[in-house]
Amino acid sequence: MTELKPLNWQPKPGVGMHVVRREDGGMTLTFTDLSEPTLSDWYEFASEHLLDSDQRVRNLYDLRQVQDIPEKAIRMAVELNTDPGTRNIRLAVVVSSEKVKAAIQDIAALSAGDSAYIRLFTDINEAEAWLARPLDHIS
Repeated sequence: MTELKPLNWQPKPGVGMHVVRREDGGMTLTFTDLSEPTLSDWYEFASEHLLDSDQRVRNLYDLRQVQDIPEKAIRMAVELNTDPGTRNIRLAVVVSSEKVKAAIQDIAALSAGDSAYIRLFTDINEAEAWLARPLDHIS
């Protein structure tokens, strides 16, 4: 079995994000809020992981507890998603409402070029099934 890359993340007080390494080598990020401390921690964490992105990975963002996505979060996500390192990422985003789904669709639409392949879900099991598909099957 291939050794998993270290996660290099520790929970912080006041940050509404929890990160675990997936068995497939990717990450699952669960958000409880998108407050200023959460966005700052997420941005720093995601940026660091993009620096040495050298293989295809499967990530899952669980936003089911988030009721609203602030404009700042959209701008930050678009900026990160346009980093060339994201071309190696298959990202399943699980949401609980049409409002959050629309904001995530805006991020995908505003990102261009070598961005992550993003797919939206309202069912976590469907998201996991999609992520489990071979990485050479994009759709």
